[in-house]
Amino acid sequence: FKLFGIDFLSANSGEIVVSLLYHRTLDAAWSQSAAKIAKELDIYIIGRSRGQKVVIGQDYVTEVLNVADGEFRFQYIENSFTQPNSRVNEQMIGWVLKNLADTSSDLLELYCGAGNFTIPFAKKFRKVLATEISKASINAAKTNMLLNSVKNIEFVRMSVEEFVQALDGVRVFNRMKEIEIASYEIHTIFVDPPRSGMDEDTCKFAARYENIIYISCNPETLARDLALLCQTHTVCDMALFDQFPYTHHAEMGVKLVRNSVL
Repeated sequence: FKLFGIDFLSANSGEIVVSLLYHRTLDAAWSQSAAKIAKELDIYIIGRSRGQKVVIGQDYVTEVLNVADGEFRFQYIENSFTQPNSRVNEQMIGWVLKNLADTSSDLLELYCGAGNFTIPFAKKFRKVLATEISKASINAAKTNMLLNSVKNIEFVRMSVEEFVQALDGVRVFNRMKEIEIASYEIHTIFVDPPRSGMDEDTCKFAARYENIIYISCNPETLARDLALLCQTHTVCDMALFDQFPYTHHAEMGVKLVRNSVL
């Protein structure tokens, strides 16, 4: 009755969150019916209507990723971004790890989401500084850091534009007051932007660093950004990941090294 959409979130363990979207207020009778269905199917159910969220069980699943002989645990929260194909996701993380040499320096990550890449990368670097504009994703990233007993990551909720201003001393942000930017020795930047890619200013910012690793979910905007990045850097490795079989969508990974370093 007035149900207009259903979203599914699942993990390899078999955990499933089903979100039911309504054009009506959910009452006690709905909660009783949903609880009965959740028990019968061994799933979690979330009811959503305008200004209302009713959770039967929990609003997340726990995913386990096996990457490079290591195991990583992540909480995937309903209604937030996650990598949809876990097995291909493992391959993506593994490919990037192979392109990250063990180093005593630090890593900068833009668009970190819930820490999907950040947490496995932390074992390769002394410290990791990661930024993301979504508050929900930052909170999830901090939870996932604790789940994996990782302690050398600083997650900061701010846009790329704000972060560049903080890094260059143009503006002072309270969110950065406990982070000593000067203590970071960053030679590598990792970016995983949305389908729109990076704008010209962000590309110029990324070009400050010797090594750039770029994961893209849109080859067209990737090609546009590479036209800028290749003015200072050279592509030395590339991979394609088919997250969405039987569709035209594809994920790509590119590693670039500054020309003066080659």
